[in-house]
Amino acid sequence: MGVLDFFKSLLPAQEQPAPKPAPVREAAGAQGNEDSGWRALSGDGLASMNDRDLQPMAQERMQKLAEYLWQTNLIANRLTELPLAYLLAEGVTMQCTDDKHQRLLNAWWSDPINNWPMKLESRVRALGLLGEQCYITNVREGDGFVRLGYLDPRQIATVVNDPGNPEQPIGVVTKRDGRGRQYKYRVVVLGDDAELFSVETARIRAEAFTDGEVMLFQLNKFPNGSRGRSDLLGQMDWLDAYDSFLFAELDRWDYLRRFVWDVTMTGSDPQAVEEYKKTFKAPEPNSTFVHNDQIKLEAKSPSLQAADTSESARILRNHVLGGATVPEHWFGGGGDVNRSAASEMGEPTFKMYSMRQGFLKRMLEEMGRFVLLSHAQTTGETVDWADEKWQCTAVFPELLNRDITKFASAMQSVCSSVIQLINAGLMTEETALKTVADVAQRFGQDFDAKTELEAARKEAEAREKKRAAADVFGNPAADVAAEMKRQKNAQQDETGAAD
Repeated sequence: MGVLDFFKSLLPAQEQPAPKPAPVREAAGAQGNEDSGWRALSGDGLASMNDRDLQPMAQERMQKLAEYLWQTNLIANRLTELPLAYLLAEGVTMQCTDDKHQRLLNAWWSDPINNWPMKLESRVRALGLLGEQCYITNVREGDGFVRLGYLDPRQIATVVNDPGNPEQPIGVVTKRDGRGRQYKYRVVVLGDDAELFSVETARIRAEAFTDGEVMLFQLNKFPNGSRGRSDLLGQMDWLDAYDSFLFAELDRWDYLRRFVWDVTMTGSDPQAVEEYKKTFKAPEPNSTFVHNDQIKLEAKSPSLQAADTSESARILRNHVLGGATVPEHWFGGGGDVNRSAASEMGEPTFKMYSMRQGFLKRMLEEMGRFVLLSHAQTTGETVDWADEKWQCTAVFPELLNRDITKFASAMQSVCSSVIQLINAGLMTEETALKTVADVAQRFGQDFDAKTELEAARKEAEAREKKRAAADVFGNPAADVAAEMKRQKNAQQDETGAAD
């Protein structure tokens, strides 16, 4: 099907041409070479008509396997839950500088249906496992209050991108439900379709996607791809292989623990051996076995000549952990890692978590802006996205409790150095404060050096005046004369400037 035919198929049924009968062909094997000796858990991930996406069946299989591995595979579960603990453990809040908008966000955040404090954890977990989150928007008439309904990514049949800009999704088409009904939702874009899209794209959105609006968020996709991918997609086969390896080790350990009694009868004919076999009873623990020199009893255990497999297990486990950018010592495999090395090895992991936190932050802020926009459209307000009061901020907990002792030492050294440079006339106060601000950011303090310098000067001047007024040994008459002289000089300067 061509691109034009695909978009025509989205239009109402009366505008669709009669479908042509398609030839029936046998489906190709999904697992490839059957003689390879092993079978990939994730199967064949060949591309569909868009080579940036998985085939529809592969997409659905990926989502099912991600949920299955999270429930049954210990490493997959930890790779999913560990980021959640760092990202969300202390809670998330939505903030806005405008009091009215802050109340709107608070009401939306804590609404019994939206209930973000309760549902955020499971929503972020599903986002990582399935690679997508889709929310049906329900805007209440009268006040524009927004409630979100969850659309399971496994119910999505197609995500439609703008034909003129394949990076921008414009609609979501669901699979048919039990009644044969298929829903077509318009993807929320914060603005007017006539201004944001071409005439043809705006027409498609208006005529084809008429069942409501959704907010769509996707992970691990190409810019012109249409579907998100699970965080576990690359590790699925290896996670399954690691589980299979451990179960095989359990079987081997069971075999190694087994033994048999070997009875040797010297000089006995077959008939005597058979008779003894019928009467022989294996000795119980702490019992006696009485025999003559013609009978020898030994316990025989299997010798499988199997080497220690701990190194093989470590290689396989580290292959999975390395693909997830997680250090080995986080999963009990300390190796030769000491405290100093462990601290440095965690930095790439926290960078990955910080990047995911940034995505979640932008996702929640996009929702917050939609809440404000929906209310504004209902009340007739004009939205100015450049105005700070229309912006909202999702505040996440710090990923790591920082060791601030080294930063404190650096702050002391920097402050001493910039004071010496200022006194020597080699640096301006503003530049010096910018240098100090760079170190202060490590403490979580972010400020503008120029604004801070002006405020500090005013505060220092006020403090000096207060100190002078409280000085009992001061000379009030001299202070008054000095102030009058200062005002007179200022007036002369203004007059000279005017001339």
